[in-house]
Amino acid sequence: MKVASWNVNGIRAAARKDFIPWMAGVGADVVCVQESKASPDQLGEDILHPNGYHSYWHSAEKAGYSGVAIYTKKEPLQIKIGIDLPEFDSEGRVITAEFSDFFLVNTYFPNSQREHARLGYKLKFCESIFSYLEGLRSKQKNVVICGDFNIAHRAIDLKNPKTNENNAGYLPEERAWMESFLSRGYVDGFRQFNPHPDHYTWWSYRPGVRQKNIGWRLDYFVINQDFKERLKSVIHQPQVLGSDHCPVVMELR
Repeated sequence: MKVASWNVNGIRAAARKDFIPWMAGVGADVVCVQESKASPDQLGEDILHPNGYHSYWHSAEKAGYSGVAIYTKKEPLQIKIGIDLPEFDSEGRVITAEFSDFFLVNTYFPNSQREHARLGYKLKFCESIFSYLEGLRSKQKNVVICGDFNIAHRAIDLKNPKTNENNAGYLPEERAWMESFLSRGYVDGFRQFNPHPDHYTWWSYRPGVRQKNIGWRLDYFVINQDFKERLKSVIHQPQVLGSDHCPVVMELR
């Protein structure tokens, strides 16, 4: 089974670029998108059902903001919108698809923002999503969580760690939460295969930044420890343009 994840920074903008051809080419069974920035009633069939995919949406109440969606070739056993917490669900941050042997949780973590204005909100979301994952695990089924975490876990996960220690996405509190999360029975899929630096999933739009690979690794596939043996690969696709993020693709045995 192949699952792709991509923060598209606006599904309508991405569709005007190469999103649909990319979907056809990647051949994923499931495609998760973050920052969809649209509700289904704003979209045509070309975006709702490209290449025969079913799609499911969790849009923010605020127009043009946040939002996640899941495209699947095969209908899931069940789709759950949100995590039953209005302060997060109103922003369209989580959608879950249940399959026969695992839950797939597609999520867009909050950004802590300048001056750390939303750090408290971000950390509360982090703990809430962890509790939600543990609730899924209690159903005796494996869990995969993917998406834009808005956290660079360690110094290896961004080009300039020293100069970013006080910046959103690499704050000590964010890194500490990520470390704690992974220590509580979860595995960073990409790092199972690639322990090396210079692998990123987000680059600023400033001229030359992406070409020089001055980036951050903010996008992840994380799975519960017991499911690790099913991992076949997790790769980045930095050559795929159309967003300030690149796709991440996971294959399961």
